[in-house]
Amino acid sequence: MEILKNISVDWIGKKWYLFGFSWILLGLGVAGYFVYGGLAMGIDFKGGTVVYLKFSHSPDLEAIREVLKPGTMGSTIIQRYGSASENALIVRMQTAFAAEQDVDTAHVELLRLLRQSFDPAHGNSTLLDINNTGAESVARHLLEADPDRLASQGKTSQETQAYYRSLTRAIMDYRDKVGGGIVGSLDELKRIPGMTPSALESLSKAFYAGPFAMTGVESVGAIVGADLTKRAALAVGLSLLGMLVYIGVRFKPVFGVGAIISLFHDVLITLGLFALTQKEISLTVIAAMLTLVGYSVNDTIVVFDRVRENLRTMRRDSMRSILNLSINQTLARTIMTGGFTFLAVVAILLFGGEVLNGFAFALTVGILIGTYSSIAIASPIVEWWYRSADRQARRKAF
Repeated sequence: MEILKNISVDWIGKKWYLFGFSWILLGLGVAGYFVYGGLAMGIDFKGGTVVYLKFSHSPDLEAIREVLKPGTMGSTIIQRYGSASENALIVRMQTAFAAEQDVDTAHVELLRLLRQSFDPAHGNSTLLDINNTGAESVARHLLEADPDRLASQGKTSQETQAYYRSLTRAIMDYRDKVGGGIVGSLDELKRIPGMTPSALESLSKAFYAGPFAMTGVESVGAIVGADLTKRAALAVGLSLLGMLVYIGVRFKPVFGVGAIISLFHDVLITLGLFALTQKEISLTVIAAMLTLVGYSVNDTIVVFDRVRENLRTMRRDSMRSILNLSINQTLARTIMTGGFTFLAVVAILLFGGEVLNGFAFALTVGILIGTYSSIAIASPIVEWWYRSADRQARRKAF
């Protein structure tokens, strides 16, 4: 289907306007970088804390994101893991904790925030949540309450302590191994060997089974973040080098240089817009950058391939005329391909949710800039090189 017919635009003649537009975008990105103090690097690069949560019922991810807003616990990423029936989540928080006291404080704050949304009935309760309580608290209660009246039976303090600590270990093992980290109801504890009705009744007066459990906490330090940053930069650098070698061999070295400069142009403008909007850069955004590199060079190669074909039949024409003709001939294909891809990524950007927002934003910007740079950056560079080479040839002739 041909949507554009008899297009005759002097793209090379408008190169200074196009260059000016690119400089404006780059300037905005640089301004955003310095105004906001750099890029908004995510947890993968700056380090943070990973919290494992398990719910008794299927959790509402949007409600959790609302509770753990960036203003409360810093930037967070919430993902499911395991099977759907496990109701397990990983919460990655950008705040990194160095001291043990900071970790404990964050643990208490996170529990408080989650209880506000998922366990409001026990917000001011004196009961302890058996799913978020350590073994020591359970053992201390049983030893003080002595629900099985071991003291009246003449048991020594050592025997009493051994008995209740053994019962506590059985309770914790049931919660962590059988329940996967959570007890749906205190009545489930009847299944534990050695659990007596009096002990269960005593526990029900001091504890309750909450709807969620914090099953683990891990810290990701800055060293890991620095390593990921180096690997991401290396991945982008190697991809650019591979593109340069391929295009240089497939066409001519100057075509490879033009394509790589346009790729740097695309990546820098995209990063500049991330700095300006302060959108978080994560490993998914790096994946989008690599996709952008491939997409942009593909569009450039289409134009250059048409240039190579036209060079065979238009030997007497200038490179400027050949480039303009090639761009116009491939413009319909560029609009069709880029337009449909653009619609797809815009749909992800608008409806894909918070997790895919950065990825979709990078692709949305990248498709527009990548298509533009094939015309406005790569082609004028090739035209400039041929014009310079022609001038040198004329000078040598005289």
